[in-house]
Amino acid sequence: MANYSIKDLEHLSGIKAHTLRIWEQRYGLINPKRTDTNIRYYDQDDLKLVLNVSLLKDNGFKISRIAEMSQPELHEAVLKVSDKTTSFADQIYGLTLAMIDLDEQRFEKIISSNTLKIGFERTMLNIIYPFLSKVGVMWTTDSINPAQEHFISNLIRQKVIVAIDGQYETFDEKAKKYMLFLPEGELHELGLLFANYLIRAKGNKVIYLGQNMPFNDLSNVYNTYQPDYLLTILTSRDKARDCKEYLNNLSADFPDTEILVSGSQVIGQDLDLPDNVIQIANPNHLLQFIEEHQSVSISR
Repeated sequence: MANYSIKDLEHLSGIKAHTLRIWEQRYGLINPKRTDTNIRYYDQDDLKLVLNVSLLKDNGFKISRIAEMSQPELHEAVLKVSDKTTSFADQIYGLTLAMIDLDEQRFEKIISSNTLKIGFERTMLNIIYPFLSKVGVMWTTDSINPAQEHFISNLIRQKVIVAIDGQYETFDEKAKKYMLFLPEGELHELGLLFANYLIRAKGNKVIYLGQNMPFNDLSNVYNTYQPDYLLTILTSRDKARDCKEYLNNLSADFPDTEILVSGSQVIGQDLDLPDNVIQIANPNHLLQFIEEHQSVSISR
């Protein structure tokens, strides 16, 4: 089970460390443990408690009332709030708890209810992607273990694949063509899958090559498919690959095609990139690009 500092709790819950300490002293809400060297730390149960408290507090519950609740009362109050709230932040808290508890039923309920209310695309843009950013923070602070991250990532992956399978568009001959792939060593496919969904949803054509694509094989597919755009994502730190060099090589091999690139190894890295390489900061930015370069309307 992971251990957390009070700063970890602050980052993950949004509640200031100073406030958490006051709640400890005034209400005995959470009780830190201590290492053999007398360093304070918190466990996974403390993290879940703080996330639940944050959810209730944001929905009008007084901290003094929350502190008086038994564990069953707290659990029931959280479930009631989760069922009726429309706040994206509250839904993200719910997904975080589902991940920590490995609770697939809770995940399904959150995703299904939001998809019915606001549609799959908005659910992904407003809930899933901010949640995944939070997961990234938890991963870098060792706040979650690999099993929890794999559990939630695979559930989301399944949802995106089902949504893609449900797209039955017919395409105009002038529809733009996108070729999507991840370079060798890149295995995190969620972002590429959702890009696939967004591009298809706007009436464009996609050839999806998936993860771990060898560079030398790209030319053969390109020559056959003749795409208007290439799209790739670089997130993994690979000592054998220099991102700038890789993108320069892509640009040189495909000089007549715009190359869209995203991922933490590119965005915000201040790389000097060729003119035909375009950085895509996030899914909303990709959606804006797709719409600005649209040549046909969607036919269903």
